[in-house]
Amino acid sequence: MKHEDQDRVDKAIDDLIKEVRKEILETLNNPTEHLNCLKLVDAIQRLGIAYYFEVEINQALQHIYDSYGDNWIGAGTSLWFRLMRKQGFFVSSDIFNIYKDDKGEAFNECLKNDIQGLLELYEATYMSIPGEVILDDALDFTRNRLYEIAKDLLCSNSTVSTEIYEALKQPLHKRLPRLEALRYIPFYQKQTCHNDSLLKLSKLAFNALQSLHKKELSEITRWWKVFDVPNNLPYARNRSVECYFWALGVYYEPKYSQSRMFLARVLAMETLFDDTYDAYGTYEELLVLTEAIQMWPSTCLDELPENMKLIYRMLMNLYEEMEEILAKMGKSHHLNHVQDAMQEHIRSYMTEAKWTHEGYIPTVEEHMELTYISSGYKYTLVASFATMGDAITDNTFKWVLTNPPLVKACCVLCRIMDDIVTHKEEQERNHVASGIECYMKQFDVTEQHVYGVFNERVEYAWKEMNKESLICKDVKMHVVMRVINLARAMDVLYKNKDHFTHVGEELISHIKSLVVDAIIT
Repeated sequence: MKHEDQDRVDKAIDDLIKEVRKEILETLNNPTEHLNCLKLVDAIQRLGIAYYFEVEINQALQHIYDSYGDNWIGAGTSLWFRLMRKQGFFVSSDIFNIYKDDKGEAFNECLKNDIQGLLELYEATYMSIPGEVILDDALDFTRNRLYEIAKDLLCSNSTVSTEIYEALKQPLHKRLPRLEALRYIPFYQKQTCHNDSLLKLSKLAFNALQSLHKKELSEITRWWKVFDVPNNLPYARNRSVECYFWALGVYYEPKYSQSRMFLARVLAMETLFDDTYDAYGTYEELLVLTEAIQMWPSTCLDELPENMKLIYRMLMNLYEEMEEILAKMGKSHHLNHVQDAMQEHIRSYMTEAKWTHEGYIPTVEEHMELTYISSGYKYTLVASFATMGDAITDNTFKWVLTNPPLVKACCVLCRIMDDIVTHKEEQERNHVASGIECYMKQFDVTEQHVYGVFNERVEYAWKEMNKESLICKDVKMHVVMRVINLARAMDVLYKNKDHFTHVGEELISHIKSLVVDAIIT
């Protein structure tokens, strides 16, 4: 884009931001417009432009919480509930009793044919925490009714049938924000009551941010090509682009550019280590590599097996670059936390290799305690915080390194979803026993039974994360959202199949849409 064209786009974006800010404040300052304020906030978030309005959104939702507490009045109850909980306000789910019949047993008949009301209530139920029976009931009710409606609309190409299908396939709470923006922009455009300023801003902003993402991806692929991984380590998955997509899911906002590129490379290194420990290195070679990484950075390369030297050089290169970046930020000590998490991660791999070497099948408890770490998500979280600047303090690292419930729930979700879709393929080779195998052996149940149990645990982990995001006051919401977004990434990459290992049309389409194809404005 020419310089003058870029200036024109930048000015258009700035003008639209001012317009929308004014609209938020106008709807907020008029109590009769508070529902419209919520609708405006919802559209802003779903269109992927909330990073422009963080202050205004915080102010708006805080004001609405202060004004109503748990007692929201009038229409839009489900929307109010979802947005409040998403923002960290622990509003009560008892308000949904308004949808029950006089006996408080079944949901009102009048709700059965209110498609929009059903969809809004359905989406709200995914903000539930453990033990909220009314939300569990509401989920069963809305999901079953929406399936019925979807069947009736089977031959229809209407916007409504598409909306129902997409909601049932993946609820809003589990969608990656950038993918939701891509999906929601054309949907929002079709709405007769859409806000022109919001729509224009979302399109211009998407393309402007995509330009930055393209540059970042170019840097990642250049770094990967320097080491010529496909030729030098042919056994390893060649996934630099997919790792960038993963990092993009954790944070897409422009201010986290440095963080994205570091995390993408960390994920690429995790993939190399996973393949090396999982499927390639001999037990003796892995012992030497593990010891070298525990002694890092004082290891002599000559001591390493020839086929392990490149991996170690890549690791050193990554951390040396990060040390320079963190030094400029005045955050050099953050690297120590990342290194500690990385070394813990590698030790867990070595324990898995030992179990495989000895043919040991651990108990379910032993397996989960170890694979909670070997899943890599704790290390990934620590790495994702490293270059977020002043948003992250030493207390943030202390918090994550103590395995708090929010982090543990995310890591458990990651481990279980991975086990479900990779179990069969991994057991075809000499591989550490999966959680599914351990559970089958310990409780003498069928594989299909374990799948059911594990899927329930995934849903429970989501509820645990919801709960912790509401009650955990040790960290700010921008930290909580990294954890939530990592879980969301799993719902894209490991739902129903291992999309990361076996890259298909769906993932390729996501990547092209996010970093290649611009939105027509």
